[in-house]
Amino acid sequence: MNDLDPRLTFDTFVVGPANRLATAAARRAADSPGTSYNPLFLYANSGLGKSHILNSVAHHASRAFPESMVVLTTMELYLDDLARTLGEGDTQELRERYRDADFLLLDDVQFLTGQPQAQEMVLRTLDALTGAGKQVVLASDRPPSEINGLDERLVSRFSGGLIVDIGSPEYETRVAILRRKAEERGGGLAPGVAEMTARIPFRNVRELQGGLNRILAIQELEGRTVTPEEVRQLLRVEERAGAAAPVPPPPPPPPVAPDPDEPTWWGSLLEAAAQAEAEGFAAGRLRRMAEAGREPDDLQAILRVFEEDLDQLRTLVAQAEALGEGWSGPGPSPLLDPERMEEAEAWVAAARERTRPFPHIPPGPDLSQAGNRYPPLAVRAADRLVSEERPDYNPLFVVAGDPGHGRGLLEAMARSYLFRKPRARVGLITAAAFAEEFIGTLSAGTAGAWRERWGTVDLLLVESAQDLAEGERAQDEFFHVFETVKRRGGRVALTADRFPETIGGIDDRLRSRFEGGLVVELTTPPAAPAAAPPVGRPGQLRDDPAPDDARVLLDLTDIELRDDGRGGLFPSGGGERSRDGEASRPGLPRFGGITSPPAAPAGTRPSSGLREPAAPAPRASAGERWFPSGEKVVWVWPRLDDRLVEEAD
Repeated sequence: MNDLDPRLTFDTFVVGPANRLATAAARRAADSPGTSYNPLFLYANSGLGKSHILNSVAHHASRAFPESMVVLTTMELYLDDLARTLGEGDTQELRERYRDADFLLLDDVQFLTGQPQAQEMVLRTLDALTGAGKQVVLASDRPPSEINGLDERLVSRFSGGLIVDIGSPEYETRVAILRRKAEERGGGLAPGVAEMTARIPFRNVRELQGGLNRILAIQELEGRTVTPEEVRQLLRVEERAGAAAPVPPPPPPPPVAPDPDEPTWWGSLLEAAAQAEAEGFAAGRLRRMAEAGREPDDLQAILRVFEEDLDQLRTLVAQAEALGEGWSGPGPSPLLDPERMEEAEAWVAAARERTRPFPHIPPGPDLSQAGNRYPPLAVRAADRLVSEERPDYNPLFVVAGDPGHGRGLLEAMARSYLFRKPRARVGLITAAAFAEEFIGTLSAGTAGAWRERWGTVDLLLVESAQDLAEGERAQDEFFHVFETVKRRGGRVALTADRFPETIGGIDDRLRSRFEGGLVVELTTPPAAPAAAPPVGRPGQLRDDPAPDDARVLLDLTDIELRDDGRGGLFPSGGGERSRDGEASRPGLPRFGGITSPPAAPAGTRPSSGLREPAAPAPRASAGERWFPSGEKVVWVWPRLDDRLVEEAD
């Protein structure tokens, strides 16, 4: 095995969107050899980290499996060994050496081109190792299908595992690489130097490190700190001086020389390709046409279509930037490749869906202002759900016969939560709208981004949850969103017109989760009371005559309750003669301004209410104080549980 570079480990490898998949697959291969990706084939342009990953696998495997045999080599050394053993007339030793390996890590596989004996040897070794559950990891500067003259059997074996490409690191990853490498070298960078260096269009990480070497060398030799303003000029001086150039050189000339008698169609292709590449776009389509050595049938139409594709990509790039989204997939971004237009459009559509804001919560009362609109238990439960760091129950399931009543509570919860956490993401939606959104994203091809968006909410509020029973797929999607939100520590509240156990057609997984939180019921909100007739001060008499069915609001503060002798109570005092008496009177007294319930006389139970007497109360005789008829009285108590309302027949 080649000597391992102690600096090339997974811990020192900077992972970004362009190499995340390759790194994860390599770690899996090192942790669980022969079980997942076998063989694992990595490909990338020179200087993007293939050798670093192979060394990292070797380091990790040697530590995790000390007794295992790890072989790390390059195809060049493999071919040298093969040539030596062929010269000696015995390839058995070479064959056994590689077949005994528990991990075979082979770099620069592209050098198998034009080597039929080496290809046959690699094929047999590969079959022997994978058949025995040993791990094989290979690296190349191109995918297997583009290695010229590669045996189809080898292409098939490579494709039977996992093939992953490593793309050029984007800006943020380049900054991280520069900072990491500077720390490893023991050199510090002034603020902004790494960022400025990362903006220079290096072709690969190796050239990026060359630029960093230049900066660190100047700081060390000149004893000063390089400033961000110096970076570009400093590296351009390096390029003019003929050292390692951090700026990409111009593209090589086409392999087919132009015929002096032919028009310069190839020059037009290369010029258009160079202009596109200067903007960062891929121009492989035009370069392949130039390399073919044959003038296209309609050159101007080809160039026009290519420019139209670039314009469309520029629009997509601008949209992605406006959304604040950057390419996070493996390999180069499709936003820069005209040949991946459909993929680029799909990615921007997904980014648009991921960043689509949730509907605004309209202004209105929060839970502290709900008053008597909702039962106290429901208000307390809702407040605990939105205010506690780890509520005891989650979700809150609210049974509301009136959908508007239930939605009002959900909106009040949203306002209370946003008051505490203004930057929180709150999603309020009906179950029917949730299902409709999902169907729309299936048509648009953005279902994955839609799921991701809903999975980011901090407070998920769903109205009319019983409507989820109308669709099978919508239930599955809601279940996964529900679980994602809960795993992230989010809160969930739902309303429905019935209890969970009575919702027919609902998935048992959902039903059990609804019932596993807290289920509360909202009573129908009381109708607004009718406007009361004007009343005077407590004890004040009105002068207007009252109709026969009039009701009297009686101030109990100054009224004495007396036993009627039949188990009931009647008031005495506090008024004039009853209108049921024989004597006439100017009008019917009405009393308002109830303040507090009277103290209960000994042997009475005023808080239990009053019972209607079996017969009309005795009429007052001359000189006695008036009391109203028990048949035409509304007795109003300040506390709800101490109040009895009796109306006239």
